[in-house]
Amino acid sequence: MQRRHGIAALLSACAVAAVTTAWAAPAPAPDKTAPGMDAKALEAKFDAQIDPAEMGRWLQQLASEPNHVGSAHNKANAEWIAAQLKSWGWDSKIETFDVLYPTPISEALELVAGPGAPFKATLTEAPIPGDLPTYTKDALPAYVAFQGDGDVTAPLVYANYGMPEDYLALERMGVSVKGKIVITRYGGGWRGLKPLLAQMHGAAGALIYSDPKDDGYATDDVYPKGAARPRQGFQRGSVADMPIYPGDPLTPGIGATKDAKRLDRKDAVTILKIPCLPISYGDAQVLLASLDGPVAPANFRGSLPITYHIGGSEAGGKVHLAVKSDWSLKTLYDVIGTLKGSEAPNDWIVRGNHHDGWVMGASDPLSGQVALLAEAKAFGILMKGGWKPKRTIVYTSWDGEEPMLLGSTEWAETHAAELKAKGVVYINSDGNGRGFFRAEGSHAFQHFVNGISADVKDPETGVPVRDRARARLAVTLAEAGNGGGGRDMGGPAAKAAANDPTKDLPIGALGSGSDYSAFLQHLGLPSIDFGYGGEGESGGVYHSLYDDFQHHATFVDPGFAYDALLAKTVGRAVMRLADTDLPVQRYGDFADTVATYLDEVKKLADTRRDEARAQARLLGSNAYNLAADPTKPHANPAPFTPSPPMNFGALESAVAKLKASSAAFDAALAAKGEGLGKAQRAKLNAVIKPLDQTLLRPEGLPGRPWYMNMVYAPGRFTGYGAKTLPGVREAIEERRFEDAQTYVGVTGLALSAYAAELDKATAIVNGG
Repeated sequence: MQRRHGIAALLSACAVAAVTTAWAAPAPAPDKTAPGMDAKALEAKFDAQIDPAEMGRWLQQLASEPNHVGSAHNKANAEWIAAQLKSWGWDSKIETFDVLYPTPISEALELVAGPGAPFKATLTEAPIPGDLPTYTKDALPAYVAFQGDGDVTAPLVYANYGMPEDYLALERMGVSVKGKIVITRYGGGWRGLKPLLAQMHGAAGALIYSDPKDDGYATDDVYPKGAARPRQGFQRGSVADMPIYPGDPLTPGIGATKDAKRLDRKDAVTILKIPCLPISYGDAQVLLASLDGPVAPANFRGSLPITYHIGGSEAGGKVHLAVKSDWSLKTLYDVIGTLKGSEAPNDWIVRGNHHDGWVMGASDPLSGQVALLAEAKAFGILMKGGWKPKRTIVYTSWDGEEPMLLGSTEWAETHAAELKAKGVVYINSDGNGRGFFRAEGSHAFQHFVNGISADVKDPETGVPVRDRARARLAVTLAEAGNGGGGRDMGGPAAKAAANDPTKDLPIGALGSGSDYSAFLQHLGLPSIDFGYGGEGESGGVYHSLYDDFQHHATFVDPGFAYDALLAKTVGRAVMRLADTDLPVQRYGDFADTVATYLDEVKKLADTRRDEARAQARLLGSNAYNLAADPTKPHANPAPFTPSPPMNFGALESAVAKLKASSAAFDAALAAKGEGLGKAQRAKLNAVIKPLDQTLLRPEGLPGRPWYMNMVYAPGRFTGYGAKTLPGVREAIEERRFEDAQTYVGVTGLALSAYAAELDKATAIVNGG
């Protein structure tokens, strides 16, 4: 499901995880079960088992047929993965869950009035000459999961990317989408927000197309000559309202086992009410060319050879949209493999990637899946050579990630009590490609992540991947400063570290879009997401039939060098976390990051207050009417809610305490950690292991209580994008100032609880 592009891939909330030359995470102690083999030798032996050619063969096999939930090949892949793990020495099993997953029965899209009518859209993708023969028998047609079935005929309105600011622009143009069918292009925000916002504005249906400006012929030659999306390609996906809760819509908060109590489908708030389809830009061109009305603003215009209009009138384009689905329960197949720890079997290092795709899924997700398999095989070989992890390692291959993080969420909800008692960390990957190292996650692990990327070499340049990431960040910041419009490119921490090898580069915050969500945001298990990308080009075939083995091997990761590099990177993280005797976390990094977030929300409150005052002055002076073109429709913006003064005292006090407690613990561990006895280490582990659960609050976030982490969440109206201090930040953004003030206190309580537990840990290190 995960997708990143360009600078966003580099700087997603300071998201390039590079490393420092001056600091390195604590190395695991010499392995006592493999005499004479220290940590570096063990990691070198691990690396020697990673075979890119073998990974390529696995990828070709796994991506040979469609792999959506419910497909025969998806189940066969799960069974094969489980068998492979077992053959490598893992305790392997498949856990099944029964989830609501709609599959298409019929779909139709026709232009019934306006220039170009009648026209019937092509809602299937055909194999392309020059691509390898692609198995299409079971491929899903144009489809988005968890839209609302329906049959509607209405005028078409073009709403650009379909984001909140686009609806404000339509409002200013005097255009309403009520009762209309809205067409938007992919990009600018998460897919599911596009039909959701259309529904919230009264639309009767929604269409989403991929404009060639974003991932088609305007960016590269189209596949198979180049990597870009061909004319008939479209992007499937989920449009469930995942920022309310992920997982099975009928079993929020509990596992979707056979005997689970389920909601009635009409009561499942994450399912949309209006029909929606994705379409190709070949079909979209005909529909958009039929529109009349105002010429679209400059920022609405894509790269199709037409004049973009807004539409919406009865005289312009009118379309018939119909979708009917099979809303039965489908079975998920989660593969779970375990290597039992030799010293701390009740400490779990959980690592996951998903195996389901929208069609073949070679880049997304199977490039990450073959990395997970390579790691698992290498660990099996190390085990046969005498190595045994001190902590238990749990490897997971999830089903149903693409529709709504189904497999991981249902497993996490089912095993919630056990995970809260045993989970140390969850490590995730998803699709992977050629390019630059990145990581996002819980910021106490920032220093640890930096140490990992210091010790793996980039296949293209031969330097540590941290050096390439740092260089790219430095160049990007420099170029942004030279004509980049003065954008804040990553914040002061990224700017300070870009050219200073003595500083760790910040990792980014996790929002949603992959399988870490239930662990981090519902259970309070710290999480890290690893990957490579930025040079390989997978966006042009994202969620299409053409995300196949040939495209990945040609344009995304030729030779599978970076897929192999992902295995070496994550393998190191797993081994070090499984074998370390002391916490690898550096809590000062977390405290400093949270302090930055507090500064941001305080600045945001000031900005919102200034915006309201400025708008009130403009409305009072009739400025909007005077500035408008009198020959075009125009409406004044709705007045902003006035911004009351806010008291951040509770949050300021909590952050100050967090910084002091973090500094004290980090200093104590550095000074005395190596001298701790076995009993003290056990007591310390008992405090540190559940520490992140203190960031959860039982009331959850406003309007979406499933999300209980007060520091990290997906944005209500960003989807994949992270919102930090979300209870406060989003309330200010949306001018819900009473909620904002409440969550200043709620978030302060969570951070204070975190600091109090750190104080207990410090006392243990100091001999208490």
